[in-house]
Amino acid sequence: MRSVGVEEELMLVDAHSGAPLAVSGAVLAAADRHAWWRSDGDGGTSHEFEGELQKEQLEFATKPVTEMGELQDEITRIRAEAARHAAQSGAMVAALATSPLPVRPSLSAGKRYQWLGEQFGITAQEQLTCGTHVHVSVDSDEEGVAVLDRIRPWLAVLLAMSANSPFWHGEDSGYGSYRSRVWNRWPSAGPTEAFGSADHYHEQVRAMIGTGVLRDEGMIYFDARLSATYPTVEVRVADVCLDAETPVLLAALIRALVETAARAWQDGEPPARVGTSLLRLASWRAGRSGLDGPLLHPETMRETSPAHAVDVLHRHVREALADHGDDERVRQAIAHLHERGNGARIQRRLLGSEGSLARMVTRCARLTTED
Repeated sequence: MRSVGVEEELMLVDAHSGAPLAVSGAVLAAADRHAWWRSDGDGGTSHEFEGELQKEQLEFATKPVTEMGELQDEITRIRAEAARHAAQSGAMVAALATSPLPVRPSLSAGKRYQWLGEQFGITAQEQLTCGTHVHVSVDSDEEGVAVLDRIRPWLAVLLAMSANSPFWHGEDSGYGSYRSRVWNRWPSAGPTEAFGSADHYHEQVRAMIGTGVLRDEGMIYFDARLSATYPTVEVRVADVCLDAETPVLLAALIRALVETAARAWQDGEPPARVGTSLLRLASWRAGRSGLDGPLLHPETMRETSPAHAVDVLHRHVREALADHGDDERVRQAIAHLHERGNGARIQRRLLGSEGSLARMVTRCARLTTED
């Protein structure tokens, strides 16, 4: 069975005002101290937490697992641990994909981040966004690229399901996922063409880096790519999700998408012939609507309801879900998602009940670490 791992980026916010706090260095130091103590003083450090582009962010990665229940336990545990470390600096962790409150982010230290700031200017300076990345194991780069070519039309639906960034600099953006629009300012971000082979994929990556626009392979920000570090396909399209159930739903669907695509490749079925321009429109539509407006049908690229688009995705991967023992979990999680809404809908609802963005943010921080 294919293993799955999840990376999440969390916002560090003031425990009282909800404003983003540039305290990632202190939080990482607290995490390392805890790891040293837990290792009986043998010098070990925590590899679960890392810094990100901005000092107002904290990233973690789960271990690879094959059972979705274990994955949810991992996400819940690590979020809670992140919250404990952040509390030592007067901060909370919030699974928000953009800051609802106005903020001037602080670029993290280091030559790489300094280069990004100089090369990309305001794009890098304003880039305080938090996403969810799902890694699924593949047997080879050739299989991985075959998967990338075949999952392209389905990624926008995952974006809509995860949408959790309706606010930007104190205003309602009108989008479910405004993070996706900010993220796509990077020149290498977004949907890609079909590559056809692993050789062509790697040739394209080398050519992109060779332009000098990108610093290294880590800046290949495709919606889905081959991981440069692990033998995985890495799907990067989703917002970070407010609750711990939704990233597990996404992980189960993405693993099933990978398995469905790999089987189609093995059976000689060609990828769908859909152009990158249409995929960009589907991505925009998903970011704009979330689950509260029309989406583009992943097979016809015509408008359809969000409920139908999600159902089409579910039916497309149901055989693989059943083989993994995930279909009932996914069915229930989809029903729950439609019932309560995604993060964008919850944020807007909480703003109405809490009366201010500050109280909404601190409420979202508490929801982030609920079991």
